[in-house]
Amino acid sequence: MSTTTADRPPEFQDMHESIRIMGFWIFLSTDVGLFSSLFAVYAVFRSRVALGPTPHQLFAMGPVLTETLILLTSSFTCSLSLYSARMNRLRGAVAWLIVTLLLGASFVTLEIREFVADVTAGHGWSHSAFLSGFFTLVGTHGSHVTIGIVWAVMLALQLAMKGLTVTNRRKLYTFALYWHFLDIVWIFLFSVVYLSGMA
Repeated sequence: MSTTTADRPPEFQDMHESIRIMGFWIFLSTDVGLFSSLFAVYAVFRSRVALGPTPHQLFAMGPVLTETLILLTSSFTCSLSLYSARMNRLRGAVAWLIVTLLLGASFVTLEIREFVADVTAGHGWSHSAFLSGFFTLVGTHGSHVTIGIVWAVMLALQLAMKGLTVTNRRKLYTFALYWHFLDIVWIFLFSVVYLSGMA
């Protein structure tokens, strides 16, 4: 059964915007390669602790679980923003996007506190191969979240000024793809780095 252009979500109804969405999928595939490489490096380095702390000694469940709940909640609010846009509710799209970026900022703040506490305790990235792999992997994810926060701020301003244009709908959709991708990466981080490290 064929579908007409009008049956598609708004961000897919314009051919040029659909092509840009495809291009963004290609960009995400390169990020998959980046994080796969970093996970592989971490897997090799995680047991090479030299005289530094082991993952079991370094990680604590409380802060990591809080970060996880915050980021997963932000994924839900991001979906609500996209849903509001598809329902032509500009205020809802902007409001939920702002909630998403605030949750993202909370996540990054907690991650920075974790890094500062580790470095203050003498467990910097140069202390062992394990810590180098840990800081690089988790820090790369955190930098991606930070980029997403900046993107969300700019997008919220564009939505507030120009409304739900075809281009803004596509930008919101690609932002949602990016944000959900970061949540998926964090689930792997939570499982592979933190949970296995605390086991």
